[in-house]
Amino acid sequence: MPSAVRLREDYLAEELRALARRSKNVNQSRRLLSLAAVRDGMDRGAAAKIGGMDRQTLRDWVHRFNALGPGGLFDNWTEGPKPRLSEAQLAQFAKVVEAGPDREIDGVVRWRGIDLKRVIGEKFGVDFHPRYVGKLLKKLGFSHISARPRHPVQDERIVEAFKKTSRAR
Repeated sequence: MPSAVRLREDYLAEELRALARRSKNVNQSRRLLSLAAVRDGMDRGAAAKIGGMDRQTLRDWVHRFNALGPGGLFDNWTEGPKPRLSEAQLAQFAKVVEAGPDREIDGVVRWRGIDLKRVIGEKFGVDFHPRYVGKLLKKLGFSHISARPRHPVQDERIVEAFKKTSRAR
């Protein structure tokens, strides 16, 4: 059976509680109070409950505390993965979407997610899932609703003559 991780000796329980009182971060305070309970000799399961965690999580925080001190008890949030398209590429993609497809080059009369996925792959060498292309369009401010496409040889005069011109009742 593995032995319990030893808590560093340079902080007394009262010092840990004082640090918890002064802390502006509630998560750090909970962790400090759990460590103070461990320092007082409470078993790890009960000390973990004080901080609202389980024994394994308390053990992980003891490791962080031993390595970094009280500053190591803050949440360590990362910024997440780097975007696969740069801001300049996103701006270029937005221009492509805004301009619309060219029937001869793209082979379509209006953009679909699968078509834009292909365009992104060809222009930028990045392969997105078709559903993510929709999220990317939303991020760029485009709506999922598009205007009905017009036939390339449609004559406006014929369309206007065909519209009903009777007066409203």
